[in-house]
Amino acid sequence: MRRAWIGAAAVALTSLAGSSAQAAPIQSVPGLDPSALTVMNEPAYASGQWFISVRDLASGQPLISYNADTLVEPGSVVKTYSMGAGWIEFGPESHVVTPVKRRGQVRGGVLRGDLILVGKGDMTLDGRTKRDGSVAFTDLDHNDANVLPGATLTPQNPLRGLDVLARQVRAAGIRRVAGNVIADDRLWETYQLENGPITPIVVNNNLIDFTTRAGRVGQVAATQMRPKVAPWRVTSRVKTVAAGKPTQIAVSSPSHGRVVLTGTIAVDSDPVVNTYAFEDPATFARTAFIEALGRAGVRVSANPIATNPAQRLPRRAAVTRLPAVAQLRSLSLREEATYTLKVSYNRGAQTMICRLAVAAGSTDCDAGMAKAAQIWRRAGLDTKNATLIDGSGLTGNLITADNEVHLQSIMARRPDAAQWRATLPILGVDGSLALVQPNGPATGRVFAKTGSLAAPDFFNDRYRLPAKALGGYIDAKSGRRLAFSIVVANGIYDDINGVFAANDDVGKVATIIQQTY
Repeated sequence: MRRAWIGAAAVALTSLAGSSAQAAPIQSVPGLDPSALTVMNEPAYASGQWFISVRDLASGQPLISYNADTLVEPGSVVKTYSMGAGWIEFGPESHVVTPVKRRGQVRGGVLRGDLILVGKGDMTLDGRTKRDGSVAFTDLDHNDANVLPGATLTPQNPLRGLDVLARQVRAAGIRRVAGNVIADDRLWETYQLENGPITPIVVNNNLIDFTTRAGRVGQVAATQMRPKVAPWRVTSRVKTVAAGKPTQIAVSSPSHGRVVLTGTIAVDSDPVVNTYAFEDPATFARTAFIEALGRAGVRVSANPIATNPAQRLPRRAAVTRLPAVAQLRSLSLREEATYTLKVSYNRGAQTMICRLAVAAGSTDCDAGMAKAAQIWRRAGLDTKNATLIDGSGLTGNLITADNEVHLQSIMARRPDAAQWRATLPILGVDGSLALVQPNGPATGRVFAKTGSLAAPDFFNDRYRLPAKALGGYIDAKSGRRLAFSIVVANGIYDDINGVFAANDDVGKVATIIQQTY
């Protein structure tokens, strides 16, 4: 792995830090119990720096301020800026609707023209909807599967939304499509995030999942692919090795439609999830929709695995005027925010920025950043204390700890404040904080977005964490409610498990604050 910038750390493990001695230990921080200094002065942070801001929500009184007005990379805490802006602009109960339009007439069950699947920025396309209408997620999401160990999949069918649309097409009287099927992904210009394109049509987070299970020692391990969409297939060259041996699986795609897994899996290993991010989401969605139409009893004459024929699309305004033969309503923005913030879904947060750009009348996703700043300024946030380049929190974003606390204070004054707070990971309970301080005194009393940036130090064969952060709320032991932000920058660890160890260390400091006030 040449480089890994990680949006969230979901599991608390332990790791030995580098051996460098503490050069200048922190002696005291006004308002912070001295027991927190034991954590902050760990050898891993000898060359790093801490940033802390805590305020009482009722009075606005600052309780702790340590480097709180200094810009620092916060990692995925930035998602509170993007998702919060969408929350304010559109409302937590808002939805987007994905339509299927027809161009041409239907005679005798035959559409003499094209079906057009119009992307509207639905983040899950009904592929994560539970029976009660809420979003399904696992505490370590498949988006991080290739970087962090322990990812698991939700049981829902990722193609369910396309199946729903296909059945509606059939119910509209269409038995055969004599023309073509086209995915219209022009709502915004494709935005190239560091870990994948941001497009208006998203199927299974634009990923193919692979679950590998160990066989007998020496045998090739079996791998299952999900979703199964032509022409994609997987070949496993993963060898089962003895218990205690390393489990290391690499994913490659030597040609379009083919994925190869190589490496080893220990015989006593749990199933391992890996992913492959396909490069052409529109073509993948088109093929998946044609296959869904076939399952619904609608035949399509066009080649199902051809490249999406976007050149056949009429102007966007003309597509808008075409009659709809199917439509799918997304989960509420509240549920989208829950998924994005609980598991730190990078592409979801940037999708919200792109949707804000569209609301501003632009197809350029960067315009969504300006729109988000406008929304926050109107809400009373001093946006000059943040400098943001994307909505997901990759490297290059900077905020002050005070600014994040101000943002959370603004959200806490809203009538839907309880709903917003519920979207955040909960210490020791769920999401990227599920295994941080479990069964501790602050379990269930800290609600906060995590942020992690991790990069390999090839010079010394170790890992640097430019950012490990938390930003959100604390229900203090006394009953006081606090807004807080904690960031530690440039911790050094021997391996990638340092991401988890640092997550737990920041959680320890939050726990001490919760118990102190």
